[in-house]
Amino acid sequence: MSSPRSRVVLLNLRAPLERSELPGLIARTCALLEDETIDELRCEVAGITPDAVAVDALAQLALAARRRGCQARLCGASEELMALVRFMGLEEVLSG
Repeated sequence: MSSPRSRVVLLNLRAPLERSELPGLIARTCALLEDETIDELRCEVAGITPDAVAVDALAQLALAARRRGCQARLCGASEELMALVRFMGLEEVLSG
């Protein structure tokens, strides 16, 4: 019998995302996801600048979530950010 997994963790990302901040962001998020009852990482990205650093951060967060059996979802993504996600071929990984 599998254990119930019903928790959602909300991660509010704030602009500007700087490449130098990504290792700390990923490490803190991985620590949050250690709880085995979490099944979704919801990333609030309203106001995030649609650039390669943002997509890199989101892809790393999605990978960290998947490695822990969770799914990452984007909330509040601008059309420009979603267009960049699609352009980079990550639309299946970074869903809204």
